[in-house]
Amino acid sequence: MALLCGAAWLALFTSAASAVTLDPPGNRHETQPAIPVGSLHRTLAFGTSYEAKYRKVYSLLSRDRKLISKIRAAAAQYGIAPIHMVGALVGEHTYNVDAYDQLQTYYVKAMSYFSERFTFSFKGEDVTAFVKRPQFAPCAGESGSYALWTCRERIWEEDFRARTVGAESFPNNRFSAVFFQPFYAGQTFGLGQLNPLTALEMSDMVHRVSGLPRLDAGHPREVYKTIMDPDLTLPYIAAILRKAIDAYRTIAGFDISQNPGITATLYNVGNPVGRAEALKRENAERAARGEAPKLPEENYYGWLVNDKLPQLETLFRNG
Repeated sequence: MALLCGAAWLALFTSAASAVTLDPPGNRHETQPAIPVGSLHRTLAFGTSYEAKYRKVYSLLSRDRKLISKIRAAAAQYGIAPIHMVGALVGEHTYNVDAYDQLQTYYVKAMSYFSERFTFSFKGEDVTAFVKRPQFAPCAGESGSYALWTCRERIWEEDFRARTVGAESFPNNRFSAVFFQPFYAGQTFGLGQLNPLTALEMSDMVHRVSGLPRLDAGHPREVYKTIMDPDLTLPYIAAILRKAIDAYRTIAGFDISQNPGITATLYNVGNPVGRAEALKRENAERAARGEAPKLPEENYYGWLVNDKLPQLETLFRNG
């Protein structure tokens, strides 16, 4: 199988270069935006602090040169700077979870989840059966895993979330939380803290670029092994960041490839296509009023990445 390389990505956008505005490096906000209360509660519950968690993940990255080498390789394959991947990892392990001390622990956890028996379901209905309901018919014509699963997310939001369909009521919660968290609510796993739905969305890109097998919602153990195993999840992290960079370039007209704080923000909040479309609409309205365009803005998570950027960049200076 012929795999894409970094240079191939660059060739995709040369014709539109003149219409793209470089998003300048650095933070738009002078001080860090508000951190969600949930993040604070998770941190305090384990008797730690954001700074301690940051030091722990930075220590893991600085000690494990094999991990840095793997990050470099995955980033090159998707045509992005490796600092974007480091930013995503640092943000997740500073605000969402605490990093394990050794990379090997992630491999052990991956195999433990692979031995579990579980389904992606709600009230006994498997998601593979649920998405065959007639409401999802508009998604049948979508090409590619990203378009297909984001369409299904949209249908969930419009037709099922917090609604009663027939005699069945559905919770006021995200599609990923209702169907793709078989162990406990709010879960994300592994080095990249991916949720299964995100992995399913990126499956086709990772298959095309890295040659990994496509994921199937009907085989949840394989999905969990992928998001838990560092060797398998790193291409997914790179693909998510590549998708965000591409979306903002082609839709919103911004090149965010020089601002790891913005890509980290999008890794954190998700839905880069929808957010790029919203920014495009907002800037069209601003232009109609004679106002300057709004630049992409970092959230608390991306703000930290840009603030720590000088230190994070030292991870790539040796070897």
